[in-house]
Amino acid sequence: MTEGQAHGYKATYKDGQMEGDARPCAAVKGTQITVENLFYNVAARRKAFKNLSEEYGRILDVVSRYAVHKTGVSFSCKKHGDSRADVHTVGSSSRTDTIRAVYGPGVARELIAISASEDDPSGTTFKMDGLISSANYSSKRSIMVLFINDRLVECGALRKAIELVYATILPKASKPFIYMSINLPPEHVDVNVHPTKREVSFLNQESLVDIIQQAVEAKLLESNNSRTFSTQTLLPGASIVGTPRQEGSPSPSPPVIVSQKAPVNKLVRVDSTNPAGRIHAFLHKKRSAVDEPLQIENDLATTRRTVRQRRNPKESADLTSVQELLAAVDRQTHSGLTEIIKQCIYVGMADDVLALTQCKTRLYVLNVVNLSKELVYQQVLRRFAHFNVMRLSTPAPLMELLMLALDEEERMGRWSECDGPKDQIAQLNVELLMCKAEMLKEYFAIEIDELGNLCTLPVVLDQYTPDMDRLPSFVLNLGNNVDWETEMECFETFAAAMADFYAMHPPFLPNPNGDEHSQTYYVGKPKQASNNGSSEEQAGGSDGMEEFERDMRAEAEAAWAHREWTIQHVLFPAMKLFLKPPSHMANDGTAVQVACLENLYKIFERC
Repeated sequence: MTEGQAHGYKATYKDGQMEGDARPCAAVKGTQITVENLFYNVAARRKAFKNLSEEYGRILDVVSRYAVHKTGVSFSCKKHGDSRADVHTVGSSSRTDTIRAVYGPGVARELIAISASEDDPSGTTFKMDGLISSANYSSKRSIMVLFINDRLVECGALRKAIELVYATILPKASKPFIYMSINLPPEHVDVNVHPTKREVSFLNQESLVDIIQQAVEAKLLESNNSRTFSTQTLLPGASIVGTPRQEGSPSPSPPVIVSQKAPVNKLVRVDSTNPAGRIHAFLHKKRSAVDEPLQIENDLATTRRTVRQRRNPKESADLTSVQELLAAVDRQTHSGLTEIIKQCIYVGMADDVLALTQCKTRLYVLNVVNLSKELVYQQVLRRFAHFNVMRLSTPAPLMELLMLALDEEERMGRWSECDGPKDQIAQLNVELLMCKAEMLKEYFAIEIDELGNLCTLPVVLDQYTPDMDRLPSFVLNLGNNVDWETEMECFETFAAAMADFYAMHPPFLPNPNGDEHSQTYYVGKPKQASNNGSSEEQAGGSDGMEEFERDMRAEAEAAWAHREWTIQHVLFPAMKLFLKPPSHMANDGTAVQVACLENLYKIFERC
């Protein structure tokens, strides 16, 4: 009977077909459906049922779950012949009141509202609302009421993830109560997982489950400030079992508060405040001549203290162009990569360029050359006109530096005679830099004297000196690659040239810990002794070559060891303080995730 009608209609269906026409009848507003002889044409299925009580229990379970979800609808369920309903809810009640009526007051008074959502068109899109039991509730049976797009379903992956969170909070063998309603695009749901379509899976399931698991964990931690434990009241005159407390003895000590234990698949076993590389504990430390000049252990505390205490100048440059460049850095900052760098822990060098780092439960490889370039670029802009100075022990003539750089360009095939004489190119660059000497000294602390000698360089990163083998190329870059015409472009290209010079490139000497077949510490072959030469002269030449190669190997070991030490104890602390990584670094291979503890546990569980 619909609203506004004087009577209702009654119709009978069989095998999906209506028998006769609907006939008028007395009725109340609403619809009543009576199902009889449900299995009249599938007798074999009816025989497969175990007993009436078990089947009725399953019916009650389904009705109870829909009663919790559909709060605007009244539900009543009773066995045929009984006068009292086993489930009865009122459509005007709240969800908490419905849970109290269906599952009891013990569940209702320990419920916590929870919600989570994600709107990523290229990834996960969903919205979840629900109620979960707090840490004070525990039951021997886990109850999870899950609706996806208003359909009662089950999801084993989601149930397992949530129960894993509760396992660290509840006593052993205790189970929670969970109600969740998830809405997501229908095309993201796969219902063809189970023959009865009761079990479902969905697109980007791991991401969705992880987001909900984190929301549950956060809610439980928020509500876990206090715990309630039920105790039995002692009868009058009864004493506590055990040794009686003597008169005058101290009162029992207060209960010990146990810290919250994280799930094993999310347990971070390292401390971000400890800067020591984790991989070094597993490496055999070789004794060499490098250990004495480096004095790593003695200088470590001083270096870290200096890096952390040094801050950029509070006052920014007055030039609008520099402020605009810094604003562009802020606009392009990638928040996720920034968080990774600030919380990462240095593990060790994976190769000459990539460093292994850990952030929470994830392992990353970071390109230290690209990161150090970006850090230096930003530091040049931030310390603009406020640089500390490092003075060269011997002033370097610009002409000689430029000729060395041009010789290297010729060796690399980047210069030919059609480009002009090398000495003429070098002289033009010297004149250009001497013309800009006043600006270079004022803004960048680069001093060039009247004789064309380079006297000072700026301190861009504290406790760090760039590789002076790259100084000739830096001077050539200043002449060739800096746009001296426009102010903003000038400062931007100059900062880029500084970044390329100060970046932590691999040393030119071969890595002594690399491929032995690729290591060459001398060029050419030793001179062959003449027929008149004595055997002593031949032996002396061989000994000299061996000594030369030993010296070169020691120098290479020192250079590579110093670079790794600087990356660990200077670059990474400075990046945590100052670096704002741009968005393109999240996609160009600068930072790549190589392992995730949660995913590893999933693999191990399948094994």
